Amino acid sequence: QVQLVESGGGSVQAGGSLRLSCAASGYTSSYSMGWFRQAPGKEREGVASIHSDGSTSYADSVKGRFTISQDNAKNTLYLQMNSLKPEDTAMYYCAAESPPNGGSDGYLFVIWGRVFGYWGQGTPVTVSS
Repeated sequence: QVQLVESGGGSVQAGGSLRLSCAASGYTSSYSMGWFRQAPGKEREGVASIHSDGSTSYADSVKGRFTISQDNAKNTLYLQMNSLKPEDTAMYYCAAESPPNGGSDGYLFVIWGRVFGYWGQGTPVTVSS
């Protein structure tokens, strides 16, 4: 059973930094993992993803400010967020790609050529101006 647990969210002023962590269990690094966010009243959007070959993908809105990384030995995914803006305020979710057999939590999000189907509970980020 795949379990994803996020931590590291909080409240910061604009220009500040936060690092989110996602502890994964029951999952293999053979697939992509990513960070998503959802602001109140808005659709969930992809923020960043890291793929099995180590390549990364980012939303245009966070390029140059956010960095995704993972520590396979610790089964942990990270999102370093710098130069935070009020528009970065959202609930941030860790997600894992669904394997070819189609396993998922029930909610699927397709982005960057991948189907993300496993989700954490989210960690809130609030950026004040």
